[in-house]
Amino acid sequence: MTTFPGSPRVLKGALVSIDPMSPIPNVIVFQYNPDTLTRTLKPRVASGDAARAEAQRLTGPPEETIKVDVEIDAADQLETSDPIATTLGIHPQLAALEMINYPKSSVVIANTALLAGGVIEVIPPDAPLTLFIWGAQRILPVRVTDCAITEDAHDPLLNPIRAKVGLGLKVLSYNDFSITNPGYYIFLAHQVLKETMSVINLASDLTTVMGSNVRLG
Repeated sequence: MTTFPGSPRVLKGALVSIDPMSPIPNVIVFQYNPDTLTRTLKPRVASGDAARAEAQRLTGPPEETIKVDVEIDAADQLETSDPIATTLGIHPQLAALEMINYPKSSVVIANTALLAGGVIEVIPPDAPLTLFIWGAQRILPVRVTDCAITEDAHDPLLNPIRAKVGLGLKVLSYNDFSITNPGYYIFLAHQVLKETMSVINLASDLTTVMGSNVRLG
């Protein structure tokens, strides 16, 4: 696609899955940025049977979920006879999304061998650290809670060539990680940035209400 020289550079949203057992992260860049992103925040407070003094205490950051619809289309690649698109369609892109919630087959085989060898308890593998990236101000550790794939078109070999993917993401906070996990600090940095932007908004609102001569502090 041709762009005008003066056009602003548009950042792409992405999911990045980081497996400590693999040196190469699984990077899934959104082909087209979704028009809509829906976020739901639910306050995390003491349970309903808590004492009155505890009822208003925040036990952590809000529980946040994100819904986003991603479109994947091989039209441009097929037009230029891209060998991967003509052979596999968008199978690789869909597989990259789906593999976020799969354990490695090598781990499954190794655990099966351990069980066959008489090991009584085999610990399930940890899921990779997955980051949802939506601009510089929003880098969040998440868990993919659902992935609804609608394949809208297929080639003669039944490879999908166009699809819509509805992603449900649960934001993971420092409440969900140990202090040694990078996800703990990634979310903490996100919260600090959010607090900073809140202060910027406060200063802007005060100036609007009280005039430009107002001073904070």
